[in-house]
Amino acid sequence: MWEPIDHDRRRFFGAAAMTIAGARLGAVGAALEQLGCAARPASAGPELSSLVGANGWLNSKPLTAEALKGKVVLVDFCTYTCINWLRTLPYVRAWAEKYKDHGLVVIGVQTPELEFEKDIDGVRRAMKAMRVNYPIAIDNDYAIWNGFNNEYWPAAYFLDGEGRIRHHQFGEGEYEQQERQIQRLLGAAGFSGFDSGLVSLDVGGIEAAADWGAIRDKGQLYSAPATLQLNQWALVGNWTIGRQATVLNGANGRMVNRFRARDLNLVMGPPKGGAPIRFRVFVDGQPPGAAHGLDVDAQGNGTAVDRRCYQLIRQPKPIDDRKFEIEFLDAGIETYIFTFG
Repeated sequence: MWEPIDHDRRRFFGAAAMTIAGARLGAVGAALEQLGCAARPASAGPELSSLVGANGWLNSKPLTAEALKGKVVLVDFCTYTCINWLRTLPYVRAWAEKYKDHGLVVIGVQTPELEFEKDIDGVRRAMKAMRVNYPIAIDNDYAIWNGFNNEYWPAAYFLDGEGRIRHHQFGEGEYEQQERQIQRLLGAAGFSGFDSGLVSLDVGGIEAAADWGAIRDKGQLYSAPATLQLNQWALVGNWTIGRQATVLNGANGRMVNRFRARDLNLVMGPPKGGAPIRFRVFVDGQPPGAAHGLDVDAQGNGTAVDRRCYQLIRQPKPIDDRKFEIEFLDAGIETYIFTFG
């Protein structure tokens, strides 16, 4: 099995999680759903003040932090050619319509990945074709992206009536959780009168949810394609994909991905009380040599003793696209998430 995690602006950001459901970066653990990092602590920050950096607005006059005070705000980072964002759009569009008269303001932030996506007329045509009627901030200079310290397409930030980030979602999935979060924030802000049921959508066309080809909570044999594009990864061998961990059921299973970053880390370990698990890593088919991380030697050998973050690769300059492989010599490894730096 292999899973595409579409290309992203900075490819791999510092400490960015890689999730299979795709925030243009991805995870090993929740193969069908986005796990994300731990929720950002609630704090009154400057994020909404970055809206003044927008290069223009569609469907709205310019919005400011002051004007949004007291409202629940959903800030949705997008770039309109991103398939991962397109699959989230039906839900964002439905929430904007359902809760617009009950205290929710949805703001799409169009931050371009590709040069042609900076053309405001092109963005306007695309948003009209996709029936996006909520406010869209044009973020060609990445002012809002940087203001939120964002690293993903798509990324949704949920802010309370005081402008504090209370929840975020990176990538596809978790739609029930996101809508429940909207409802909780609206209630806490004093808004009422909305239907507490969840939106029910029959989505087709390009916006239809992906078929990731993985079977949840059941052992399955997986194989890798002949080649991987940047930010794609694959499983090889008999694995069980669970909600948090992806577990190897037999010896000599592998994970393969193509990355561009100085560091490649993997959160993993044996099951609780389990014996240490031996592994080997390769870069472009060879032992890592000088590119080995703290938890492997130059020949790529290492042992997973505890469940923690293992530094597997520290790539010396020049940083380039590399094919990474990790082979587990023993069964039972629990793998959770790749991070890069």
